[in-house]
Amino acid sequence: MNQRDPLPVSRDAVNDPAVAAADATASAHTPAPQPGSPASTRAMGQSHIHESARAQVAGAAHYIDDLPEVKGTLYAAPILSTVAHGTLNSVDASAALALPGVRGVVLAQDVPGDQLLAAFAHDEPVFAIDTVQHIGQVIGLVVADSVMQARRAVRAVKLNIAPLPAVLSVHEALKAESYVLPPVFVRRGDAATGLAQSAHRLQGAFEVGGQEHFYLEGQIAYALPLEQKQWWIYSSTQHPGEVQHWVAHALGIDNHAVKVECRRMGGGFGGKETQAGHLAVWAAVAANRFGRAVKLRLDRDEDFMVTGKRHPFAYEYDVGFDDTGRITGLKLQMAANCGFSADLSGPVADRAVFHSDNAYYLSDVEIASYRCKTNTQSHTAFRGFGGPQGVIVIEAILGDIARALGRDAQDVRMVNLYGKDSSEGRNVTHYQMTVEDNILHALMPQLERNADYRRRQAAIAAWNATSPVLKRGLAITPVKFGISFTATLFNQAGALVHVYTDGSVQVNHGGTEMGQGLHTKVAQIVADELGVPLSRVLVTASDTSKVPNASATAASSGTDLNGRAAQFAARNVRDNLASFVCGLDGCGAGAIRFEGGQVISPKKVRAWGDVVKEAYANRIQLWSDGFYRTPKIHYDKATLTGRPFYYFSYGAACSEVVIDTLTGESRVMRVDILHDVGHSINPAIDIGQIEGGFVQGMGWLTTEQLVWNDKGYLATHAPSTYKIPATGDIPRHFKVDLWPEANREDNVGGSKAVGEPPFMLAISVYEALRNAVAAGRGGDAAAPVVLTAPATAENVLRALGRLKN
Repeated sequence: MNQRDPLPVSRDAVNDPAVAAADATASAHTPAPQPGSPASTRAMGQSHIHESARAQVAGAAHYIDDLPEVKGTLYAAPILSTVAHGTLNSVDASAALALPGVRGVVLAQDVPGDQLLAAFAHDEPVFAIDTVQHIGQVIGLVVADSVMQARRAVRAVKLNIAPLPAVLSVHEALKAESYVLPPVFVRRGDAATGLAQSAHRLQGAFEVGGQEHFYLEGQIAYALPLEQKQWWIYSSTQHPGEVQHWVAHALGIDNHAVKVECRRMGGGFGGKETQAGHLAVWAAVAANRFGRAVKLRLDRDEDFMVTGKRHPFAYEYDVGFDDTGRITGLKLQMAANCGFSADLSGPVADRAVFHSDNAYYLSDVEIASYRCKTNTQSHTAFRGFGGPQGVIVIEAILGDIARALGRDAQDVRMVNLYGKDSSEGRNVTHYQMTVEDNILHALMPQLERNADYRRRQAAIAAWNATSPVLKRGLAITPVKFGISFTATLFNQAGALVHVYTDGSVQVNHGGTEMGQGLHTKVAQIVADELGVPLSRVLVTASDTSKVPNASATAASSGTDLNGRAAQFAARNVRDNLASFVCGLDGCGAGAIRFEGGQVISPKKVRAWGDVVKEAYANRIQLWSDGFYRTPKIHYDKATLTGRPFYYFSYGAACSEVVIDTLTGESRVMRVDILHDVGHSINPAIDIGQIEGGFVQGMGWLTTEQLVWNDKGYLATHAPSTYKIPATGDIPRHFKVDLWPEANREDNVGGSKAVGEPPFMLAISVYEALRNAVAAGRGGDAAAPVVLTAPATAENVLRALGRLKN
């Protein structure tokens, strides 16, 4: 088989039983075994089930609300602002304090340390101090003997807030020059000259909305005061180290006095990267005030009202292109709605700039990025972290170019791709990183063949010509997604590996488990490094007292960083044992092999457990730490240039949709995906991440609409008004194939990241919808299609010209 041909294995959501497909994928994706090592003894490359799957199905996996509570635990509920922007004159809690079970109220003056959170921009208060900045901002807490007593008491608190003018949209913010951070400009070449000399030129503007994280386990923290001013914080967080720092900062104590633990989250998607820290700080401040353990859990409505979302974006573009559709000049303005504080808006907007090229070479380009301050929730990390907002704009531009020229959009995309290598002179990004591993010239045509794109495109054109109401659309879009934190310092990780005298292995690392299978993959890596069965390896809860200063589990780098650190820790233990055995057998340490639960030297085969016991008896170290930092990366944040990413992950999706031109309703009919995960560590988990990421992206672009009214109130704050994809939204044909090539960079197991890149595959749905709209709107077929995302029925009708704003 040609190494560039995709493997003939996949998971089809309709026709193939999941287990059978996982087995087929596992066998086809098993990396070549080491000499003398049967493939069946290796954990990596096999589709092992998620380490918590059985416990989760049985309801035996513990989340924070399942933990036994210490005697005397109190419960908190938040007091929320009812005004988008105003002066906070007073908080009258007298009626609340008179209710049964109420212990007291916690406000800004009760914060013993800094009243501002220890966030990057230091611009967000723990509790509102003199002003409120959005409806739902936490002003304080009511603390009571039970959850319901606290929540009932909150309703009795009276707020005196004098309203001030509020900025509620990106357009108002741009006009008022209201920013959380200064604008950023990136230029290459001469965009003005490129545009002036272009054979063709288009201008356009459109918007994409935000997205609620909608994790199954809401935001929660449990703060327990210990002896001698020490603290134990249980937090549903992607970033225990930051929670530790924030809590210590708010309490005015050293970091070492705060231990943060997280065994697992019931979903995160970026929403628990910074925002979980708020809950932990609030609970800790209340616990400090009353000297008792305090639990704070937001209900779903509160979670919607309090926490940030994916950043909504507004775009304006001016693009020039030649007769083939190749871009010859581009001016692009991206305005991000950041909410009332910076949070992670800077790096989110930066990544949108980085990914505004997606897979395409831009010779003469000028990008302006505005980070707009509005009186709404402070928007935050969300799967893709600005990448989707960057990718969608260039894909929309290319779709409009194809329409203007009357060409197939697949051909226009192919002609704009980065070059295959440096000889073509088209492989340097607008931020000066060389694209060294571009596989899209092979991957996209392969998907085109797999999905029978050309025949179906012709069939859809024939269908649309004879169908007056239902119109279909088809589109292929690629993804090129950079892997690493754009802030270089976060690209580091640590881990501990302990081997016990019975031969069992315990691993602790700085990453967190939110259902994505990180602990499972790390266990597979360690098992192979020590040559033991996967069942002998246990990964324990993320814990700041074990691995300090860990980065967030984000940027799709959880396995890359923590898996490599754990591998290095295990390798240190293995090397200790190899040195011990070679001393016994009089051979070189390099001749010792660890596989299949055995330690093999040229003279003798020993059971793993026997070697461990004998090594312990001879005082050989059976535990070690491991540390990893990502190589090659560098980045100048002042100029937004350098190599911010270690490598790129690639993929492409072909999506077919149908719309009803009378009602605006739409449905995704078929999806074919070919995605690059390198040599997969766990194919079943990776395919699950691809499927889940795609569906979540589909939700962002089709049904998940956030609506703030003219007072700044979030009207879509519950499942009754906010629609995430359900089982009925999954296309009947949903096929995922994995690209077989290993990562060309030296990454753990030859693998590539899988968490975020598949999210952007769903942009193929958006482009297919725009093609269907173009078929149904009549009029000028070459004009741009302006479709606001999400493509709800109302927005589809607006794009068709059948519903006025």
